[in-house]
Amino acid sequence: MFQRPQAGWVEVICGPMFSGKSEELIRRVTRSKIARLPVQTFKPSLDDRYAHRAVVSHSALSVEATPVADSAALLRAVGDGTRVVGVDEGQFFDDGLVDVAETLADAGKQVIVAGLDLDYLRRPFEPIPTLCGRAEYVTKMLAVCHRCGGPALYTQRIVKSEELVVLGATDAYEARCRMCYDPSEPEQPSLGLV
Repeated sequence: MFQRPQAGWVEVICGPMFSGKSEELIRRVTRSKIARLPVQTFKPSLDDRYAHRAVVSHSALSVEATPVADSAALLRAVGDGTRVVGVDEGQFFDDGLVDVAETLADAGKQVIVAGLDLDYLRRPFEPIPTLCGRAEYVTKMLAVCHRCGGPALYTQRIVKSEELVVLGATDAYEARCRMCYDPSEPEQPSLGLV
């Protein structure tokens, strides 16, 4: 009898900092582990803010993760028997992450990628926007505005830097709503975060 191959798909969890993206990724991969599905979780090796070998949310939830240098290394690290692949901080990966996610989904794997869809200047933060266009499921998260408590769609950088990527948390960024986002900030000196 003909047996149809396992269907895979891509899910993207996106939004600003402090919106619960990593927390939602952790929840989804943990639920898969409870169901006894083979799961692997990955993070970019450059993100070592909370732990080297774990995805850690701002609320201190965590799940074990393998740090990888780029999308090619991620693809090589996925085991044949893995059914669910979690990827945190997808915006720190190269554009090859889109093809890697599709390759894994085509191979029957459920791929869940969490990441910022906009940078601190409200520009598309690739590869997340392109991945959103190719994903079966997209969850757009909102944070709470650090200024007024409204729904925050944007990440406001509060330290000076010319770099696109400045690793940090509440020491370098705030979640802001449309009304409180101010592109003329930051007014404070750089803390040297990179």
